[in-house]
Amino acid sequence: MPESAVIHTDALVIGAGPVGLFEVFQLGLQGIHTHVVDVLDQAGGQCIALYPDKPIYDIPGLPYSTGRELTQRLLEQIAPFKPEFHFNQQVGQVNRQADGRWLVATPVQQFLTRALFIAAGVGAFVPKELKVDGLAAFTGMQLWYRLNPPDLLKGQQVVVVGGEDAAVEYAIALAANESQRAQRVTLLHRRDVLLASPAALAQLAELRASGRIRFVAGQVTGIQTRADRLSGVVINTPDDQSLTLALDALLVCQGISPKLGPIAQWGLAMERKQLSVDPASFATNAPGIYAVGDINTYPGKKKLILCGFHEATLAAFAAASYLNPQASGVLQYTTSSALLQQRLGVQ
Repeated sequence: MPESAVIHTDALVIGAGPVGLFEVFQLGLQGIHTHVVDVLDQAGGQCIALYPDKPIYDIPGLPYSTGRELTQRLLEQIAPFKPEFHFNQQVGQVNRQADGRWLVATPVQQFLTRALFIAAGVGAFVPKELKVDGLAAFTGMQLWYRLNPPDLLKGQQVVVVGGEDAAVEYAIALAANESQRAQRVTLLHRRDVLLASPAALAQLAELRASGRIRFVAGQVTGIQTRADRLSGVVINTPDDQSLTLALDALLVCQGISPKLGPIAQWGLAMERKQLSVDPASFATNAPGIYAVGDINTYPGKKKLILCGFHEATLAAFAAASYLNPQASGVLQYTTSSALLQQRLGVQ
């Protein structure tokens, strides 16, 4: 990758979950601009990926909030600091440079940062793969786990595997939207019970009734190929029948699961797959690298969003001193600092 493509920054946050977003806010209060990298396609981390509509009760000042609402509030809170997000990217390598900065690389981007904040939760959320002999060879050509843009499959015979929001929404988009309409859409799930929003289920029912979407209950047990291309999947139905579904493309939406991923290879001190930190600063054993949220461990650690907010605050103060050792270090409250109020847009 050419040097012109390298992004230079004072702070890079890995992870756009609630703790990563609050880290952006606390760094902003310290006058530190941030870039944020996340493997998902939007901010929110576990709150969006696993429980977007379930209530959360232990956020101060909010009797309850869904994961989606909490994410939106945090995004509004950090907006004045104009963070720059890089989604659908997983950090693979972190290497210290001669000048003390860290070169952080994803498959499509490189960053040179003075301070690195790992807010990766329980790890990177990656799609659950469909384990069928010979299927993986078609990944990125006819087999997809994420699809952007959906019109990539326009005019094709598509089988969508899954029974939750993502699978239902993809099937609807491929069947209903003129700009990305597939020739034929089959939604395949192991049983005829789907877990999606009422609005999505109602739209799906209409499309099934009109013949735009075919629903089949069953599980993929094998594949068929023709001329080195995937031509169909073999499924086993709940009544133990074997069927073959012809296709041009297979879109698998079976949910996501966290994996620690490359973090274990970055040379950071770890204990039971978590990063060891100093609870006074949440610094790791590497200068300029901090770990906050569920990814870290220290005596008395509690895996709560509230605790992650505390960790992000202390990490930001520690990083401010690390980046600018000559600063006074005097605590400025947002209620009394004219500069901070100006940054936050408070009149």
